[in-house]
Amino acid sequence: MSISTLLIANRGEIACRIIRTCRRLGIRTVAVYSEAEAAALHVRAADAAVCIGPPPPAASYLNLAAVLKAARETGAEAIHPGYGLLSERADAAQAVADADLIWVGPAPHAIAIMGSKTAARARMVAVGVPVAPGTAGIVGTDDDAAVLAASVGWPLIVKASDGGGGIGMSIVHDPTKLAAAVDRARRSAQRAFGSPHVYFERYIERARHVEVQIFGDTHGQIIQLGDRECSVQRRHQKVTEEAPAPALPSGVRARMAAAALRAAEAVGYTNAGTVEFLVGPDNAFYFLEMNTRLQVEHPVTEMVTGLDLVELQLRVAAGEPLLLTQADVQCHGHAIECRLYAEDPQTHLPSPGLITAWEMPAGEGMRVDAGVEAGIEVTPLYDPLLAKLVSWGADRHAALLRMHQLLDGVRVEGVKTNLPLLRRVLEHAEFVAGRYSTDLIAGLTQTAPTPGPSPSRR
Repeated sequence: MSISTLLIANRGEIACRIIRTCRRLGIRTVAVYSEAEAAALHVRAADAAVCIGPPPPAASYLNLAAVLKAARETGAEAIHPGYGLLSERADAAQAVADADLIWVGPAPHAIAIMGSKTAARARMVAVGVPVAPGTAGIVGTDDDAAVLAASVGWPLIVKASDGGGGIGMSIVHDPTKLAAAVDRARRSAQRAFGSPHVYFERYIERARHVEVQIFGDTHGQIIQLGDRECSVQRRHQKVTEEAPAPALPSGVRARMAAAALRAAEAVGYTNAGTVEFLVGPDNAFYFLEMNTRLQVEHPVTEMVTGLDLVELQLRVAAGEPLLLTQADVQCHGHAIECRLYAEDPQTHLPSPGLITAWEMPAGEGMRVDAGVEAGIEVTPLYDPLLAKLVSWGADRHAALLRMHQLLDGVRVEGVKTNLPLLRRVLEHAEFVAGRYSTDLIAGLTQTAPTPGPSPSRR
């Protein structure tokens, strides 16, 4: 491989996870860190580390000039952005290329097209990928908004055109609440993405969130690596994921995979990406967005395919062709991932502090991707994700049983975690049955449904 030194422009568990693959491949790694994280796990795990600024993300992890300077000083040939932070910024990808470095991700033009939700919708319509009813472009004046909303239909969702992650998103059932929702969404989008542009889509009630992992190389081949269910969400943020998506008719699964490939081909996509869909109660599916990076939940795909997605990313970025075809991709068994956060289980707010005890179970069919250990300070400055807990089984029942065992073996002290929420989700009757929607956690907070028969008790 032509990459001998890789700078990881990220932190936490994803930086640690990338380092593991690089170590196996014999690639030297360079970590970057803020002044607040000199003792972080990813800093100690890397072969070299460079401080790139003060604690605030804008002054360090988002400081592109400092990242490029660190790459030059350490002799890195390539930069892996991980997820979040710089990963979906077309200007970052272009700046890396302009510096004669390798960007481990898609080309800037693909990031730019898919980063604009309205541009992405238009491209999907052009290639026959289903989209939910919505506006063709951004929403203008309040008078325009009222007319456009009536054409889209109720309920609808107001979305930021140039961002994601649920930021700037608002569901509107009542036309009298539209103007206020648009104003809130614009202000939120401006703060988060530097753009106040919003658009409307019909809100699909009781929908599922299903995504397809795709991969393209620079030699014209694009394949898909199966689907994932990501419907367990709180405030539009994923909490659990599983692969493959349960209770999805085979015909729908096949059509969704084909649509994901058309979406990727429409922008000449290279490297790892994910095409996300909403699936209605009638199993009609609609393009939601494309994430032009490695996903947080990629381990469940790795567990069922046996592939190392980070290795594939590095090889494709180095110009190598994918050494597998669509026929080579085989999924075996079932995998479930739970995201462990430093979070108060009552308020759902981040729980910063010093981790005084950290124990994670290990065993067959269990995987823990962690970014912390005992003695690490969890600061309020960054994402409170501590670890991703992943289980695999020959079928979904076995994977769920193993996840219960995994959660039972977790011991974290010094900070509060969302373990109680994860247990409630896994015991919920709809989750156990594999038939749930994005409303599942909202229902948990409103009522206390009778738990389903837990696999740990069968």
